[in-house]
Amino acid sequence: MTPDTLRTNRPINNRPAIERDLRDRLGKLKHLALDLDGTLYLGGTLFPFTHSFLDMLKRLGVGYTFFTNNSSRSTKQYVRHLGEMGINADEQMFYSSTHATVDHLRRAYPDVRRLFVLGTAGLQEELSELGYKISATRPEVVVVGYDTDLRYSRMSQAAYWINRGLPFLATHPDLVCPTDKPLVLPDCGAICQLLTAATGRAPDAVLGKPNVGMLTGLLYRHGLERDEVAMVGDRLYTDIAMARDAGVLSILVLSGETKLAGLDDNSCKPDVVIDHVGKFGAMLSAAREVVGS
Repeated sequence: MTPDTLRTNRPINNRPAIERDLRDRLGKLKHLALDLDGTLYLGGTLFPFTHSFLDMLKRLGVGYTFFTNNSSRSTKQYVRHLGEMGINADEQMFYSSTHATVDHLRRAYPDVRRLFVLGTAGLQEELSELGYKISATRPEVVVVGYDTDLRYSRMSQAAYWINRGLPFLATHPDLVCPTDKPLVLPDCGAICQLLTAATGRAPDAVLGKPNVGMLTGLLYRHGLERDEVAMVGDRLYTDIAMARDAGVLSILVLSGETKLAGLDDNSCKPDVVIDHVGKFGAMLSAAREVVGS
């Protein structure tokens, strides 16, 4: 398989029909769910094609929402982080695993107000602003996120409350966080595996991508149909799995975690595989020119 490929179940000798199908689907798009780390930047390094890609979306009239599983930053911190890279954004342009977690709390535990949070100050601050009290005593639910300040004493407290039977929520399933440094950054999924080994309990719910609630929430927020939205990201087991389960177009970019080698052996198949969003932008523009002509 090569990049820039539409994956379908059609026979390989029907390539004109495959290309026509892709062009038609791209021509219908009104909004993109855009992953951040590994898609628009890597760690602290902005990809050179990101600005031109976002500018092209504006010219084409295609909206976008930044989708991220990384719960270590609050939305305000993400706005600042992107601003430092020269990307202008406001808080309404983000949908994170923190938002997905709050949506789940409001649906499943509408009377809960006290949370034990194993996560960064940014996560705790955002949950507080959204109406929850962060408490190490008498919590009602345990929320575990990507804790870049992880301390053994806090982890031990989380395990205690999980062992006592409190609801146990994970903001997202990622095992590692992308980085441009020579490090491996254990993420929320890895922290939860440690807690599961210690307590014998897996999370009662894992929010964030690939939970389809993130995409269905986006559809509701903007009044969109499924064929008007595409998910663009670099991870098969979060970005692409969510798009597949939600029934929207899935665009896998090879600028982050997933590499071309071995992709054919993976059961989670993207609709489009392409090197990076810069090339996807060119593909989208060309398709819309043909459809509009």
